[in-house]
Amino acid sequence: MVLNMYSVSNHNIKVENILGSRRISNYLWASIILCGGGSFFLLGLSSYLGTNLLPFVQSSSIIFIPQGMIMTFYGTIGIFLSLFLWLTIIWDVGGGYNEFNNHKGTITIFRLGFPGKNRILYLEYSIKDIKAIRIYIHDGLIPKREIYLKIKDKREIPITRVGQPLLLSEIEEKATELANFLGVVLEGIE
Repeated sequence: MVLNMYSVSNHNIKVENILGSRRISNYLWASIILCGGGSFFLLGLSSYLGTNLLPFVQSSSIIFIPQGMIMTFYGTIGIFLSLFLWLTIIWDVGGGYNEFNNHKGTITIFRLGFPGKNRILYLEYSIKDIKAIRIYIHDGLIPKREIYLKIKDKREIPITRVGQPLLLSEIEEKATELANFLGVVLEGIE
């Protein structure tokens, strides 16, 4: 199943696919960091070996200690950071879906994490346990626009994607639609 940010629904079941780390910006940053880190590493290595490993840069003017050594260090850090980003993209960390099933009376939240014992996050709640749908909006330097399931035992479960915040009209529309679908109240719109 391909997971993206589109939703599928009928009268009894609504499924929202959540886009994880496989977004264009992550591909772009992982590629840029890999190119930059690889270039720094090869330039530092060139200064150590005394030969040009990069055809477009003259490494003869760079002395290995301290400049070449520092470039090799920063290049290594860049390569490892890029490797981390590529692995999160391959593993699709954060990807998953939300399923709201009025026929069964359940809400299922599924997300993928890093490989290991707890890679899969699978939460299932009864619709009867849902008190409300809550919208949290915080504008400013780091804006946050999120939708939460408010459970009767006072827990709040976030159900929106991580990353770029949704438009104000889009989040209000999604939350209103979800509250109507589940038959619960909507909180947070003033």
